[in-house]
Amino acid sequence: MRTRPVLIYDGDCAFCTSSVRFAERHIRPRCEITPWQFAELDSFGATRERAEYELLWVTPSGAIHGGAQAVAKLLLSAGRGWAVPGALLTLPPLRQLAHGVYRLIANNRERMPGGTPGCALPPDRRPQI
Repeated sequence: MRTRPVLIYDGDCAFCTSSVRFAERHIRPRCEITPWQFAELDSFGATRERAEYELLWVTPSGAIHGGAQAVAKLLLSAGRGWAVPGALLTLPPLRQLAHGVYRLIANNRERMPGGTPGCALPPDRRPQI
């Protein structure tokens, strides 16, 4: 049984990795962090398809939150001033807005700061970073 939440991200995506490293240094969420490529996704109740599509936050009880709600959970876990925007991201209509912004960024991650053209490729065709 896990005692801490787990953040699962795309370790082959430079933008995703840069974002997670930023969160580790500045936000300091209270969770384990692992790329999906090294995670036993079945043990988390997650699929490769979902992990390729969005950031995942898996609670110790096994609940999975994806995309913008995973970001909200990350912010909430950090406490301090980060909990306020995290809480706001869970409330309608900000929840829906956050989902749209998350999808826009995720679908264009190769164009984001720290992104590479490889981020636009399907995971099985990306160069190893």
